[in-house]
Amino acid sequence: MAPAGSNRDEGSASGTTLATVRSLFVTGLLTLLPLWLTWVVFKFVFGMLSDASRPLIGPLLDNLAHAAPNLSWLGDPWALTAVGVVATVLLILAAGLLAQRVAGQRLLAWFEAAIRRIPLAKTVYGSSRQLLDMMSSPSGDGQRVVLVAFPHPGTRAVGFVTRTLREDGSSRQLASVFVPTTPNPTGGYLLVVPVEELIATDWTVDQAMTFIISGGAVTPPSMPGCDVKRDS
Repeated sequence: MAPAGSNRDEGSASGTTLATVRSLFVTGLLTLLPLWLTWVVFKFVFGMLSDASRPLIGPLLDNLAHAAPNLSWLGDPWALTAVGVVATVLLILAAGLLAQRVAGQRLLAWFEAAIRRIPLAKTVYGSSRQLLDMMSSPSGDGQRVVLVAFPHPGTRAVGFVTRTLREDGSSRQLASVFVPTTPNPTGGYLLVVPVEELIATDWTVDQAMTFIISGGAVTPPSMPGCDVKRDS
């Protein structure tokens, strides 16, 4: 029979080893998870960019690969993806350059006028256009970063006030608040909240978006208190 002290030593050593393995696992997970999330986001974005131009770029690269034997590598999938991403990025830059010119602005106005004549398309395009304009506008242009009680009382979520309106039958003011999701802020929730229940902040849009995308890891210098004054 082994001495009691020996059993205690073995148990202590086993517990120490398990704690070490657990610590190494957590450290490794926290090290690799941001890298994995970054890779997933970039893979998703690059995939969309390459797919956008694939119908035009694919046949062109195949013709070049068959016409010139020394360019046969253009027919490889990785080349199609790389060229598709580059072509789409150049197209986006060209659209941005055109939009800054008078002729481009007139063309965009004509395109928006045509879109507004299509019932479903005008709703989707108009809503997304207003949301993007709101997100890119400075805080002093009527857009505010606030905290709201969401998803239940006692918790707070970062939101953007898109507009204010008055409730029928009373003088109470309501606010439309867009609450983005983490870490993908392109989706979110639309809340209608009484103005007196909003918690004002002095955050800029960039600070709020960084806070949301980072999952709260990168925070502004300070956060307002969560005590809300309600009308009696």
